Amino acid sequence: MSLVLDPAAQDLLFREARTANSFSDEPVTEEQVQAIYDLVKFGPTAFNQTPLRITLVRSPEARERLVKHLSEGNQAKTAAAPLVAILSADNEFHEELPQLLPHFPQAKDLFFAERPVREQSALLNAALQAAYFIVGVRAAGLAAGPMTGADFAGVQKEFLDADHTPLMIVNIGKPGEDAVAFPRSPRLEFDQVITTV
Repeated sequence: MSLVLDPAAQDLLFREARTANSFSDEPVTEEQVQAIYDLVKFGPTAFNQTPLRITLVRSPEARERLVKHLSEGNQAKTAAAPLVAILSADNEFHEELPQLLPHFPQAKDLFFAERPVREQSALLNAALQAAYFIVGVRAAGLAAGPMTGADFAGVQKEFLDADHTPLMIVNIGKPGEDAVAFPRSPRLEFDQVITTV
């Protein structure tokens, strides 16, 4: 094999990992979430920007407010998940660039002075960070159930502000019985994806 990562870790993170649709009652602790973030914060982004924002939905009241904005097929599993996270992009991420890019602090104004440019960059880089977050959840021995079936305008109004664009909702926890609804779907093969020029 050409990979240096242990095969068991490869399976945990990719080959055997599945999107979970049901979860056990075991809680997801703040310590687990902290460990996940402390790992995935090192994933690369453009200009080391960190636009991803994570809103943890823990209280029953907040869960009820969120569930009403989800598509019908996502409501029950979200209501029952041990932890739910709203992942969003902070369109004002550039304010942190002098701290995050100390060798090039002028990037804040040189590249990101215009809001439309920031929004496009925030969406791309927060989506990268969201993918790292999902892999980090798996690294913690948990399952993730990412969803985009929601009224995101409603989610934004309920939980965020105009500077934050919701990307997805992620249910998190130990997989429950029948957590996987169907066999793994096919993937494209190497030759269908990779082109050498």
